[in-house]
Amino acid sequence: MTSRDTITGRTAGEIADSVRMLLERGALRSDDALPPVRTLAEQLGVNRNTVVAAYRLLAQAGVVVARGRGGTRTTEVSPVAAEVVADTLLRDVGSGNPDPALIPDPSRVLGRVAGRPVLYGEPVIDEGLAAWAKRWFAADSPAEADIHLTVTGGAVDAVERLLAQALTRDDAVALEDPCFLASIHTVRLAGYRAIPVPVDDEGMTVDGLRGALHAGARAVVITPRAQNPTGSSLSAERAAALREVLSDHPYVLVIEDDHFSLLSTQPYRSIIGERHERWARVRSVSKFLGPDMCLAVTASDPTTAERLALRLGSGTTWVSHLLQRLTHALVSDATAVATIAAARAHYADRNSTFAAELTRSGLPCAPGDGLSLWVEVPGTARSVADALMRRGWLARTGDEFRLADDAPSRHLRLTVHDLNDADAALLVQDLVASALPSRKA
Repeated sequence: MTSRDTITGRTAGEIADSVRMLLERGALRSDDALPPVRTLAEQLGVNRNTVVAAYRLLAQAGVVVARGRGGTRTTEVSPVAAEVVADTLLRDVGSGNPDPALIPDPSRVLGRVAGRPVLYGEPVIDEGLAAWAKRWFAADSPAEADIHLTVTGGAVDAVERLLAQALTRDDAVALEDPCFLASIHTVRLAGYRAIPVPVDDEGMTVDGLRGALHAGARAVVITPRAQNPTGSSLSAERAAALREVLSDHPYVLVIEDDHFSLLSTQPYRSIIGERHERWARVRSVSKFLGPDMCLAVTASDPTTAERLALRLGSGTTWVSHLLQRLTHALVSDATAVATIAAARAHYADRNSTFAAELTRSGLPCAPGDGLSLWVEVPGTARSVADALMRRGWLARTGDEFRLADDAPSRHLRLTVHDLNDADAALLVQDLVASALPSRKA
């Protein structure tokens, strides 16, 4: 190996840039091992902490991954999987998409949303949408809550802007583990340090949150219900315990991502206490009005709202008032509201039916809440997914949603609500055959 093909640098940033350059030139490839920290520090004549910091920068960017005794290794070019896989001949049951047939038809109300042009300097949020959203959030907020609203281009945009107004590079963020792909992507790209907090059947764990706060987390991103990918929702007891933990950290920014909102069958249980100073509740419309409706409303404390508004001034950063008016028209239309209610019942029924049939066939599965099922399998999820591919199915493994680097995942995320009865029965049969090859489905 020539000098051009070796890691160089004196600072953490220089070392990280050197590794990136080696990857771009092909001197390093996917899954190559980087030198141990002590070895590289001696080679470069720097403190070991400098190398540790460099490897951490690379890990945050998704360039490397720490594999315990396996050392630090380079990753694939793409650090985070895409939510949807396109151009496949396989039947995709890992997409996480809503059913197009259950998305309200906007053509019925489009004629109502046109009006006078909106000019620079006018309020960023549409008056009608703001009034409706206040009622929407008030139903799940204390009566005395001072609700300040902000509108963004979807929930991912909201979370990104909320973190940016509160954090600087290398600040720690507590994320659910397993976690929504977009949240992982957002944190890594911004250079924040993700602290994984385990999720169980009742949501984010108390000990996990306590540990993350002890480790210096300055923000917490949590899904109170229909957690993606597990489908878990906070129990009343768990929410109360998490509020108690947070009571000693009132200035840690708590972001509640209520992505499933109008489609959820579970009550909204908040971890934000009455005396918590920095908080935000985010609700997008993409699950019930369609992914192309890139709009979310955030309710937050006054300080957070003020700082967030500075990033959403008049011009290119605002959300189209036509889109806002369309959203308000749809959520105020009786036919659209009925369609949303039908979608809520459909997702719950199809997921429950599939989970019950899978359980009867030897693979216990709880339906949870949300668009997908979280199915535990014997062995590794990857081996089961590979077997399903040979049978014509494209499933999503839990490995893609994980932050902690421990044993391979034993879960699949399956989107089954759009399967007809015959296809659902076939998937159960193929899944059992793939996960339990010694048994007949």
